[in-house]
Amino acid sequence: MIKKILIANRGEIAVRIVRACSELGITSVAIYTDADRHALHVKKADKAYNIGSDPVQGYLNAHNIVNLAVASGCDALHPGYGFLSENPMLAEICARRGIKFIGPNAEVIRMMGDKIEARKAMIKAGIPVIPGSEHNLENVEEARTLANSIGYPVMLKATNGGGGRGIRRCDSDAELLKNFDRVVSEAGKAFGKPEVFLEKCVVNPKHIEVQVMADTHGNTIHLFERDCSIQRRNQKLIEIAPSPQLTEAQRQYIGKLAVRAARAVGYTNAGTVEFLLDSDNQFYFMEMNTRLQVEHTITETITGVDIVQEQIRIAAGYPLQYKQEDVHYRGFAMEFRINAEDPKNGFLPSFGRITRYYAPGGPGVRTDAAMYSGYVIPPYYDSMCAKLTVWNLSWESVMERGRRALNDMVVYGVKTTIPYYLEILKNPDFRSGRFNTSFVDTHPELINYAVRQPPEMIAAAISAAIAAHNGL
Repeated sequence: MIKKILIANRGEIAVRIVRACSELGITSVAIYTDADRHALHVKKADKAYNIGSDPVQGYLNAHNIVNLAVASGCDALHPGYGFLSENPMLAEICARRGIKFIGPNAEVIRMMGDKIEARKAMIKAGIPVIPGSEHNLENVEEARTLANSIGYPVMLKATNGGGGRGIRRCDSDAELLKNFDRVVSEAGKAFGKPEVFLEKCVVNPKHIEVQVMADTHGNTIHLFERDCSIQRRNQKLIEIAPSPQLTEAQRQYIGKLAVRAARAVGYTNAGTVEFLLDSDNQFYFMEMNTRLQVEHTITETITGVDIVQEQIRIAAGYPLQYKQEDVHYRGFAMEFRINAEDPKNGFLPSFGRITRYYAPGGPGVRTDAAMYSGYVIPPYYDSMCAKLTVWNLSWESVMERGRRALNDMVVYGVKTTIPYYLEILKNPDFRSGRFNTSFVDTHPELINYAVRQPPEMIAAAISAAIAAHNGL
């Protein structure tokens, strides 16, 4: 069994991996930059090492990170999500240095990270894909010819993109001409490769993804689906498992599709196959994320499977503990991404000191957080500072538990998305369980209603701020 893991990440996911290591009796090693010196993952890990003053590049230097893993006696590395998690170079360096990479091999990461290659692999496996280009576009004229062939609207996408970046919808030749160079530039800056492709835009689809697990012994299973349709500018806000919008037949169908996709590329470890569901109830493959997802918590909640521990076991060479027939789901789970953002000010990031923080509790409530009272959220990273996951037996009851838990959650010192989520939970369209990726755009009024509640809370926040200022 693996005895010591270096966690090549930060924030709440690093804390999550530390907890999995603790339960398995594995020593956890954290890394941090100067900006993260007081971060929670540094406090929680068994050991922690400074990786430099640059707040971002420290987490992106694959050679330095693997060198540290070797020097500190680690036998494995967990990349978490974001940063280097889908960079095949990290997996390659780990393999050369004798460090087990907790994820798929470099070849699979590279193939599925290239959207063109991923499309080709899925077509070969008989997985339905969205009509689009089968190679990187050479110029805007080639893009315009293809767009007119398949029909507008179309999506221009970075070939090696992810996380909702490097994507533009185009409804006409004029918009395509305007956006082409912009997407090429974004692709180069964000992903190091100024390559783009084009595909038909599925208008107002449902965004459904399936969690898969595969070991090195030829076993591949799915852990059911998650509904990620509540998103803003291609960034997920609320995720639900299982989807309240699928029939049981659809659920079984998409699960089998995901398993087939994983097997077709020789996938191992945890991964997510993402699909779009159009208005005609046709599923289309969108992409495969070759890492742990932010929203893995809701799958764990409905199935009882500890995905992170299972990742570690797979990397150690053990077979899956579950067969497909062993995996069942119960009830509904919902995850809210608690972002340090101001919904009423265009979701502008709200970095600063957390003057007071209380995590909600009670039955069916889980909080994964990177913050604590007194913690200063640095301005260099993603604005997500916590994830609130709630569970209950029915769709109606999980919404009510979500409302209660959000009201119980106290974060003072910065603006958060909590008030906005409370408004979403009140909305009849959301409560009906029938929504798609256009929900946020078609309900702008919810932002105006999102006001943090009772006056006594404001008074408490002022008192906390004064106390923090006086060093009490």
